[in-house]
Amino acid sequence: VQLQASGGGLVQAGGSLRLSCATSRRTFSNNAVGWFRQAPGRGREFVATISWRGESTDYEDNVQGRFTISRDNAKNTVYLQMNSLKPEDTAIYYCAVALRPHTGRGLNNYRYWGQGTLVTVSS
Repeated sequence: VQLQASGGGLVQAGGSLRLSCATSRRTFSNNAVGWFRQAPGRGREFVATISWRGESTDYEDNVQGRFTISRDNAKNTVYLQMNSLKPEDTAIYYCAVALRPHTGRGLNNYRYWGQGTLVTVSS
């Protein structure tokens, strides 16, 4: 199973980036997808998740109102639009697929993980 995360890069504080996560239809279908991040010296932490049909989303408090998770089921792709970026958002961002249509924030809820894409926000 492959999840291809892309869209990371270097951006100034206050800027925006859009991350994408693509995978196969078999992996994508009927499953919730989440985004996580890992900053240097820290553990992997939850960022956002979206249900299979997109009717339910959840965000970590520090990104609520700045980040938006969405999905295009026809393209087997999930997006994370990140606005008003802050230096503390600097991390490797990972997408992950859960084997159920709805799930929560815990890392253990997710079965398949992408390789990560680096986001660096300069001050």
